[in-house]
This record gives sequence, structure tokens and C-alpha cells, in this order.
Amino acid sequence: MSQIAPVFKREFLGYFRSPVAYVFLIVFLVASVGLAFFIGGFFRGNQASLESFFVFHPWLYLFLIPAAAMRLWAEEKRGGTVELLFTLPLTTRDAVLGKFFAAWLFLVMGLALTAPMAATVGWLGDPDWGVIASGYLGSALLAGASLAVCTLLSALTKNQVIAFVLGVLALLVLVFLGWSVFNQLLASFLPVAAVDFIANLGFIPHFDALAKGIIDPRDLAYFGSVIALALALNIAALER
Repeated sequence: MSQIAPVFKREFLGYFRSPVAYVFLIVFLVASVGLAFFIGGFFRGNQASLESFFVFHPWLYLFLIPAAAMRLWAEEKRGGTVELLFTLPLTTRDAVLGKFFAAWLFLVMGLALTAPMAATVGWLGDPDWGVIASGYLGSALLAGASLAVCTLLSALTKNQVIAFVLGVLALLVLVFLGWSVFNQLLASFLPVAAVDFIANLGFIPHFDALAKGIIDPRDLAYFGSVIALALALNIAALER
């Protein structure tokens, strides 16, 4: 019988027993809203949309998600509780999935707390709610994919600081691969087909499409594949 639910409950409730979770939520809210208002020109755009809000999410997650994920396995290994965890009647798969879904729900909850941004747009104008919903979906999937990668890296070390640094570097690569500025640099010495292939490996092209209201099954499959692959490697790393 699957033991995902008990692990999920233990991990999710554990977030709220520590002030770190509340600090994380406050930092995320302040940073995401602040970037949209003061750098993204939320009011200067004169458009009823959240484009200036979502555009910063890949860069915001670059630091916040490694901070949220670094403790997931590194802390268990450092404290020796990982051995105790696996003496319980649960599989490695159950433990990995339980921890991942608990952390993902915590991140999605933080994203949901930005709903007043959408309400503000609705009050100021007549937005396309389908595009806004698609943007939130894209942000949730981006958070899930980033979390899966950082969770894998947390399983490879006992040191939370190392897990954080590795997470930032891994996400930086995945963000840069799809960043238009980086792609223009590659285009100066690589064929267009090669540049397009490299760009499709990164987060931004797939996230941008969803943020613009374009729900393409290929983008959903991309994020799903990143999550599935990272979790499979996470299981393999713990069973090693």
C-alpha cells in the first residue's frame, strides 16, 4: 500500500512549525509584487494583464526554490534521520513523492497568495482571465520543475549550503538555455536549428508561452518530463 499520504502530511505540516516557511512566503510575496510594480512597470503599461508580474518568475524562482528545497534531503542525511525514515514501511518512491508534493503544494500556496494582483487587474480593467489562469498554471509548473531539480540535488549531499548552490547553478543553466539574449549569442556561431534545439531545453520558452495564454501540450509535456526525470533520478540516488 502506498505511504505517500503520511509522508506528505508530515512534510507539509512541518513547514508551518518553523518561522522559515513564513519568512519564505513573505519574501516571495514582497519580491514578486515589488518587481512587477517597480521594475516591470505594472501601472505604466496601461494594460489589464499580469505580464509584468509573470515575466520575473523564472528569475525569482532561481533563488527562492533552491532555498526551499535545500533542506528536503540534505537535512535528513545530515541529522541521520534518513536511515530512520527508510526503516518505516514505505518505499523510496513513496518518500520522494511525498516530500515533493508537500513542497510543491507549499510553493503553489505561496503563488495563490498573489491572487490580489489578479483582483487588482480585474478592478482596473477588463483582463483576459484565460490568459491569467494560463499564467498561473505556467508558474506552478515552472515551480514544480525547478523544485524537482533542486530536490534531486539535495539528495546528493548532506550540506544544505552546497545543495542551495548546486540548485541555483542548475536552474541558472535551465533559465539561460531559453533566454533570448543567450540564444542571440549562440546564433552568432551556431546554426538556427541548433539554437532552437538548445532553447527548447530551457524553461523560459515553455513558460512564456503559458504566460501569454498559449496552452500547448508540448509545453505541458516538457514540464512533466523534467519533473518525472528529476524524481526518477532522485529515487535512484537515494537507493544507490
